[in-house]
Amino acid sequence: MSQNLPAYLDILNPEQKKAVLHRGNPLLILAGAGSGKTRVITTKIAWLIEQGIDPFSILAVTFTNKAAREMENRACLMENRAKNAMLRTFHSFGAWFLRRYGELGGIKREFVIYDDDDSMALLSSIMEGQPKADIRNMRNNIARAKDYFLSPGDPELDLIDHRKSFKTIYNKYEEKMARIGNVDFGDLIKKPVEILRNEGDIAKRIRERFSVIMVDEYQDANVAQSELLKELYSPSSYLCVVGDDDQSIYRFRGAEVKNILTFPEIFPNAEIIRLERNYRSTSPILGLASSVVDNNKGRLGKKLNAEKGEGKLPVLAFLPDQDLETAYCAELIKKSTGNSWSDWAIIYRTNAQSLGFETEFLRKKIPYRVVGSLKFYEREEIKDVLALLAFLVNPRDEVAFRRMANKPGRGLGSASLSKITDKASASRSGDLIEASMEISASLSAKARAGISDFINTIEAGRNTLTGEENIKDFAYEGLKTESLKTDSLKAGIGLSSCVVMLAAKSGIAEYHANRDELSGNQRLNNIQELANAASLYKSSMDGLLEFLEHIELDRAGTDIDQENNDNNAVTLITLHNTKGLEFKKVIITGIEQGIFPREDKKGEDLEEERRLFYVGTTRAMDELYLCSCQRRRVYGRDMQMEPSVFLGEIDRKTIRIIGQPPNSFKTTAGKKNAGQNTIYPGGDGNYGSKKIQESSDGLWKLGDRVFHDDQGYGIISQIKEMDEGSQIRVIFENSHQMDFISQKQSFNFTKIRDD
Repeated sequence: MSQNLPAYLDILNPEQKKAVLHRGNPLLILAGAGSGKTRVITTKIAWLIEQGIDPFSILAVTFTNKAAREMENRACLMENRAKNAMLRTFHSFGAWFLRRYGELGGIKREFVIYDDDDSMALLSSIMEGQPKADIRNMRNNIARAKDYFLSPGDPELDLIDHRKSFKTIYNKYEEKMARIGNVDFGDLIKKPVEILRNEGDIAKRIRERFSVIMVDEYQDANVAQSELLKELYSPSSYLCVVGDDDQSIYRFRGAEVKNILTFPEIFPNAEIIRLERNYRSTSPILGLASSVVDNNKGRLGKKLNAEKGEGKLPVLAFLPDQDLETAYCAELIKKSTGNSWSDWAIIYRTNAQSLGFETEFLRKKIPYRVVGSLKFYEREEIKDVLALLAFLVNPRDEVAFRRMANKPGRGLGSASLSKITDKASASRSGDLIEASMEISASLSAKARAGISDFINTIEAGRNTLTGEENIKDFAYEGLKTESLKTDSLKAGIGLSSCVVMLAAKSGIAEYHANRDELSGNQRLNNIQELANAASLYKSSMDGLLEFLEHIELDRAGTDIDQENNDNNAVTLITLHNTKGLEFKKVIITGIEQGIFPREDKKGEDLEEERRLFYVGTTRAMDELYLCSCQRRRVYGRDMQMEPSVFLGEIDRKTIRIIGQPPNSFKTTAGKKNAGQNTIYPGGDGNYGSKKIQESSDGLWKLGDRVFHDDQGYGIISQIKEMDEGSQIRVIFENSHQMDFISQKQSFNFTKIRDD
């Protein structure tokens, strides 16, 4: 290599280096799982700057805050000037754009970003009296329409929801959003596209500003994001996208794999460079994953090669039921002596599947963390304080007003609140504080006092931003509960004073402290944590806007590695949440028809489920285990299950089968090794060395259903002959597992007859 090239290029393989050095035509880097795509995109940013590209003219977008931070950190390690490039999420870029040019689309600079709950609240005021489930469905359909870049008048809207009421409500929702002056997450993409199309001068300015556009994880882009990319691109700019068509798994969020499949058609003369060297997994794991995803028709195609070489064959375990599934996984992990708990991940299709593992792991004293539990900003007390802050910023915010004007109760009933919102809607300004003051005389004395108290709270919060309000010891005076007077809330530097002021003066801190004696202090601690986070921002309206924007964008791309700080624990996680992660040892559970994939998945939906299988299996670095049960409790009933169609697509040379495959599996995909190497999980080591179908005393058979006076219903999972008689192992529906010497303990233990 020439001595003129920087050293950071030396570690790249030939395909990676070709992608980094590429210039000119639009480029699609088709990066397989574990092929080092992050290294390529960050190195490319550094290299472009090295070649004289002004970092100020580089825009690189991705989908999560974690990915954006990692992109920036790694690029800056190679080229410090990369800190001047714009490296953001799609939604963060949209917010940046609207703060500067939003007024051209009727959006004032002080807009607040609505989350799903805010949108639900706004729709509730439009769909008064309708069931919450219908309102939630309407919210989801509106969000999906915006992901597909569809407005209320678009004829294609019927593809989302064919009902006439959908168009009507969607239109009313948009009118109210415009009147309030806030935006939802869909607007962060949709509105910039509309402005760029309608305002030629702004479009020209933005295209001149960003001469280099890069997109990471392009397979996750929805239609609206693809439209945004088209508006940002011009023939004079350089476009590079990185993605993997086999890892497009977010169709339910609007992601379209067609964006990556049609990239060469949308951007003429586009070139494709494939990264097919995998540095994560062993050859058998990649062979298994590829043999399944190769069945998809909607893919550009590539063949992954394992740089790690050979390794242990993945295991496909056929198990009688879900109780034995959890027992098998627990024993497998516990037998892994000398390894860290964090080496392991249990992966499943739906969150509900975690419960059995949590119960079993607690009993076996296996430390674990569940990814995807309630997040900080979704807690009620935090959303309440954020609503107060949002209303302080924008007094036209009807959602925040309805949530907090009468919380805690101030004598403001729904009729009074509707009077105020109707008055504001009819006014030119839409200001709810002005409307409240104008109709105050028509309210009851109690309601007048209540609205006055709420307005005073907001004004006090606003005064903290200008330094007019003295907040010294204010929080302590605001908390009346005796046990909460000491060190409950403290106002620190910056914006924290505003947070503490609103929480205390509004009565919301007192409200949450008194709702639950056990969790009251924890709820206050959460509010204090919010105040702590706010202390990093200036005590000003601009500081508050920046703080709220940061929170909403952070919530949109929550990093799962921040949800639990217990690093030495088994990870319990859904398939969708595993994207971008890797584990030394992976167990994928519940691989049965109706569970994974679901019965209603056909065509493109089934192909996405197959990609989900590919993503899950390629998270494994060294060891992979797949579990399929013959019976499972579904909707409260014990049901017979069939193996997933994906298991029948696996190349048998890449897998070792244990347990007893059902006849359907043998018929559809039977090979020479099917049914061999049978084991019986859940035992202590002596179990499983030999299969015993029936106890020597003739009382019990493997798989018998039983009832125990204390433990309830269960199933016999193993039988072993002991000197003192036949010993049976039973797993109960409560997930307890117990051993019995049948003759001695049958007095409180009975068999359940099948007839």
